[in-house]
Amino acid sequence: MPGALHGIRVVELATGVAGPMAAMLLADFGADVVKLEPPGGDLDRSRPGFAMWGRGKTSVTLGPDAKQDRDHARALLDAADVCVAVPEVARRWGVSARQSTATNARLVYLSVPAYLDTAPWAGNHESNSLLSAAMGGSLRQSSDDGGPVDPVYPHLLYIQAIWAACCATAALVEREESGHGQVVTVGGVHGAMAASPLQMVVRPGAPEPDSAVGPGGHSLMYTRYRCADGRWLFLAALTPKFQNIALAVLGFTDLLEQAATAGLDAVVGPARRAAVRPRFAAAFASQTCAEWEAAFKAAGCPVAPLAERDRWLDHPQIRGIGMAPAVDDPDRGPITMPGNPICLSATPARPPGPAPRLGPEGKDVPDWPMQPPPETVAVPRSGPLAGTRVLDAGVVLAGPYAGTLLAELGADVVKVEIPDGDSFRRQGFPYIRGQRGLALNLRAEAGRALFHQLARTADVVIDNYRPGVAQRLGLSYEQLRQIKPDIISMSISAFGDSGPLRDEAGFDTVLQAMSGIMTAQGGDGEPVLLTLAVNDTAAATLTALGACVALFHRRRTGSGQRGSVSLAGASALMQCEELIRVNGRAAPQRGGPDFRGPSACDRFYRTSDGWIRVQAKSPAAKSALAELASPQSLERFFAARSCAEAEAELDAAGVSATRARRSSELITDPLLARWSVHHQISAGTEADLHVSGRMASFSRTQRGDALVPPGVGEHSVEILAEAGLAEQEIFSLVAADVVRSGEPMTIAAVAPYR
Repeated sequence: MPGALHGIRVVELATGVAGPMAAMLLADFGADVVKLEPPGGDLDRSRPGFAMWGRGKTSVTLGPDAKQDRDHARALLDAADVCVAVPEVARRWGVSARQSTATNARLVYLSVPAYLDTAPWAGNHESNSLLSAAMGGSLRQSSDDGGPVDPVYPHLLYIQAIWAACCATAALVEREESGHGQVVTVGGVHGAMAASPLQMVVRPGAPEPDSAVGPGGHSLMYTRYRCADGRWLFLAALTPKFQNIALAVLGFTDLLEQAATAGLDAVVGPARRAAVRPRFAAAFASQTCAEWEAAFKAAGCPVAPLAERDRWLDHPQIRGIGMAPAVDDPDRGPITMPGNPICLSATPARPPGPAPRLGPEGKDVPDWPMQPPPETVAVPRSGPLAGTRVLDAGVVLAGPYAGTLLAELGADVVKVEIPDGDSFRRQGFPYIRGQRGLALNLRAEAGRALFHQLARTADVVIDNYRPGVAQRLGLSYEQLRQIKPDIISMSISAFGDSGPLRDEAGFDTVLQAMSGIMTAQGGDGEPVLLTLAVNDTAAATLTALGACVALFHRRRTGSGQRGSVSLAGASALMQCEELIRVNGRAAPQRGGPDFRGPSACDRFYRTSDGWIRVQAKSPAAKSALAELASPQSLERFFAARSCAEAEAELDAAGVSATRARRSSELITDPLLARWSVHHQISAGTEADLHVSGRMASFSRTQRGDALVPPGVGEHSVEILAEAGLAEQEIFSLVAADVVRSGEPMTIAAVAPYR
C-alpha cells in the first residue's frame, strides 16, 4: 500500500540526529528520500542510530567540491518537493534556502539548524547537552543540589526531528492549495520549546522553581519509592481522583480525613512534603514491589515498576504494538530497532528496511522531472493549516498539547471539555494555548448531539481516552465517519490499540519507569524522574505529525482515516539510538547522581557566578582546552572565572561551551527575541506572563499572534452560533447544564506540575 507521502521527492543535506531523523519520518510515510553524501560517506555512518535514521532512503555519493557534482545536486533540488537541510552541510554543497526556493517555487525547504541562525557556542554544531544548558532545561531538572543535570538522552533533538517533519508536512498540505513552497525553519531552540512549553513560562520577578528537591521530583504522589525487595515502584497519582485512591491503599486514613476538610494540597502539597515524605518512604519499604503494584492496580491507581532500558524492546507490549521490528541489514547484520509510533488506518508507515549502502561516486543519481511553476500567485496565510478545523477532546497533557501544536500551525482548534473543566488545565495551561474553549457535557445525549453537529464542520478530531471510552461517548472514528465520511480521527493512549496492556491507564512517568528512562538517567544512583514530560510531549508531537500526514492524504484523495499514537510507542522512539540493537555497538550512555556529563572534557563546570557546559570532543578541541587550563585543573580554571569570561576564552580557542541558563534569563536574550521565541500574554487581572512564542518559522505562512489559553467554556456561545444554533437554543442548553458559557482564564500561580 503506498504511503500518504508517496510521490513526494526529498533531498537530504544533513548529518547528526535531527535532520536525518526528520527525513526518516517522511520516508516512513512513503516519501522518496535521497541522501546526498560526500565521498567516504556521512561521518555519522558509524553511529548506531544511522542504521535506523537511514531506513527507507537512497544514498547518492557526490563530491561537494566538484562543479559537475554540485550541478547534479542543484538539479535534484530543482526537481524536489522537500529539502531537509542542516545549514552547515548545505553550505558545503553551495546550497542556500533563498536560491533553492527561487529556482524551484514549489520547494519546501526545511532548515534544521542546531540552534537558530547562529548558536551561542563555537562551531554551531548540533548538541543536545549544549542546547539543554542554553535553554534552561539542565537547571530545571530536579536534583539533590540544585545544580545542572546533563541529560543522557538527546530528547530535545528527537522532538526537534518530529516537529520538523510535522512542519514540513503542514507546508506540503498548504502547497496542495496554493501551489507554492516556502522556507521552514525548525531549529534546536524550537525543538526545546516544543519539548517543554511549561519550562518556557516566565512570570517576571517571580522566583525560579526550586530544583533541589531530589532526583524523584517535587511531588509526594507522583514519584518513585524503593520497596522492601530493593526494587523501585513509580506512583502515578497525578490527579485528585488517583491521589485519594493512593492514600487509601497506603492506609493513610488520617490524611484522607484531613484532605476531606482542608483539601489535598494542605495535606500532601509543597508545605507538607518534607514532613510527610519519610512516612511515604517507610510505607513502601514495608512490602515488595509486586505486592504494592497489585494493591494499587486493584484499586485503580496507575503505578509502574522501574525497569532497565535494555529490556524495553522485549516487553510484550512493545512487541504487541509492533514497535520492535527486526531488519536484516546487509552491512550490519540483524538489527532490532524502534518502529514508527504513528498508526494510520489507510496509509500506515511502511515496514522498516536497512539503511542504504554507500554507492560509488556520481552513480545512480535519480533523473527526477523538473517541478512545474505554480499556476497562481501565493497568498499570505496565518499558518500553513489556516482553514483547518480541529475538535480537541483530549484531557490532561498529550491530547490538549497536540491541539496546541496544530493551532501553532494555524488550525482553528476547539478544546472540548467537561463543564467543570479539564482537571489539569490550571497546572497545564501552556498545553492548551491557542485553542477556543467549549464546555460540553458529553454524557448527556444533547451534548453528544452537539458534538456530532460540530464534527460535520471539522477536519480532525483528537482524543486521548482509554480504549472503549470514546465509543461510549459517541466519539469513536467509526461513529464520527458516519457523520462525516472524510473525518480524520487521532487517538492517544498509554499503551496502544493492541497488546496485553492496551486497556490500562498510564501517564508520561509510567512509561519513563517501564521503559528504563529513569534508571538510565540515574545510572548507579537512584533513578531520576525527568522533569521534562518527554513521552507526553513526544506523543503530542507525533499526533500532530500524524494529523498533517492524514490531511495531506485527504487533500490528494478526499479520504479520511483513523490515526493513533501511544505513550509506549513514543517512549521507544525517544530512546531510538539507545535502544537499537546493532552488532558491535558500544553500550549507550548512562547517568548518575546529579550527572554533570560523561567526561572531563564534556561536562558542566562551576564558575565564579554559575555553571558552564563545556564540550570538547575532537582531539583539537581537547588539546585547546588542556592548553587553556594548564597547569591547573579544569575545576580551578573555571572556578576562577565568570561564565562570560570562560565563554570568551573558550570561544576564542574554538572550544564549544555555553552558560547554563535559567528560564527567566531567556526572555532578555536579543537573539531569541528576534525569532519571537517568547510572547507576552495577559493572564486575566494578574501580572503578564511570558510563554512560548513561535515554535517554527515559515517564510510565507507565518502565524503572528500570541497563543493564549482559553477559559472553561469561554467561546461556547460563539462556537455554537457558528454551527448554526440560535441564541435562544444556546441559552436553553446552558440552562440545562449541557453547555457552560465561561470567562477568560486567569492563572493564579505558575509552578511545575511535578
